Amino acid sequence: MMADDALRIDKWLWHARFRKTRGLAQDLCTGGHVTLNGATIAKPSVLVRPGDQLELILGPYRRRVRVVALGQRRGPAPEAQALYEEIEPPERLQDPVMAPTPVRPAGSGRPTKRERRAFEALRGRDTAG
Repeated sequence: MMADDALRIDKWLWHARFRKTRGLAQDLCTGGHVTLNGATIAKPSVLVRPGDQLELILGPYRRRVRVVALGQRRGPAPEAQALYEEIEPPERLQDPVMAPTPVRPAGSGRPTKRERRAFEALRGRDTAG
């Protein structure tokens, strides 16, 4: 049972408008792009509480924030910004986590299974399973 003073991290990221949908917030957590109090998050069900420190990798930026409040809904931007405070300004990463999208020559048809797997490996996504 979830306590009143805690909220799932995926739901909090969605409330705080770090991600547009809750599903994208879950992907951010399972992708290893979220660190809670120094520990990398593997599951979106981890609970976050006021006072916790988060480190998020959003595209080419690393953001460090402190949770101030949990929030009850995904409200307007000023309400969402009141849920956290920036510990330091966003930092641009030298080697972005997001790899460039591979380019296929125009008119070469659909990729084969081998090409698709190579593209997914280049993007850092695991297709096995």
